[in-house]
Amino acid sequence: MKILFMGTPEISAICLKRLIDDGHDVVAVVTREDKPRGRGNVMTPTPTKVLALENSIPTYEPKTLRDEAFMELLGEISPELIVVVAYGNILPPAVLNFTKYGCINLHVSLLPKYRGAAPMQRAIMSGDKETGVTVMYMSEGLDTGDIISTEKFPIGPEDNFEDIHDRSAEIGGALLSRTIRDIEAGRAERTPQDDSLATYAAKIEKSDCKIDFSKSATELDAVIRGVTPIPGAFAYLNGKMLKITKASPVSAMGEAGTVISLNGNGEGSFTVACGEGALLVSSVIPEGKGKMSAGDFIRGRKIVLGDKLV
Repeated sequence: MKILFMGTPEISAICLKRLIDDGHDVVAVVTREDKPRGRGNVMTPTPTKVLALENSIPTYEPKTLRDEAFMELLGEISPELIVVVAYGNILPPAVLNFTKYGCINLHVSLLPKYRGAAPMQRAIMSGDKETGVTVMYMSEGLDTGDIISTEKFPIGPEDNFEDIHDRSAEIGGALLSRTIRDIEAGRAERTPQDDSLATYAAKIEKSDCKIDFSKSATELDAVIRGVTPIPGAFAYLNGKMLKITKASPVSAMGEAGTVISLNGNGEGSFTVACGEGALLVSSVIPEGKGKMSAGDFIRGRKIVLGDKLV
């Protein structure tokens, strides 16, 4: 089966690699344009493009999917199936209906739960104990297409966004590969989504990352893990931003946002009171600095007992 793969970030590249390794006939890759990155604003290709070029797969970066030029390109490629993983652009009906087997998409949630832009982050931030990946046929709605296959996996008590992202990519790539085989063999079933069970995973905004210490330590632990390592959860200490990159809820009491204990030995830690319980903080990123242990932060005298995080 001739496959056109569409994707952009690291998760797309991991899934593409799985398809290549499993012997699928990926005849072309469509990805986003190179972008300037880093201090030197060096034009940098997407991870998906890098992998495609390493495997001598023709790569295209159309500015739009809605013009005649892209339809002509599809005609030249002549794929039988379009596979989409985090491409970042909506596919118009003409593209959705172009191929023999249609378009399928890997979505990193257990649909219909967490449709939208940030399903992995929202699952962690909501305190869910499990998540998963779904392969679905694409439709004109936002993640509304018929489900072909799913696979669940647990969210551990210390798992952050990076952990769930990497697990989703590996499990999702394998599921995608098996599902393509099922489609080709004519044994893939399709199950309509129950829209009444749908929830929406909105894009992560800066306001989502601000730590509100009036909330419970358990809630804040989930928020911190859900946005770590990027974009990162933060509060302000003495007027400067402080990102908290690792913390755990503990039983302690005090005025919300107040530093109630310090341990400057070794890796160290400091404890911040919350509306219920407290957060034992073990690593941070101070404004303008790199990631450091709580112990280094304390020994640098950047935080003392009684300080208030807001």
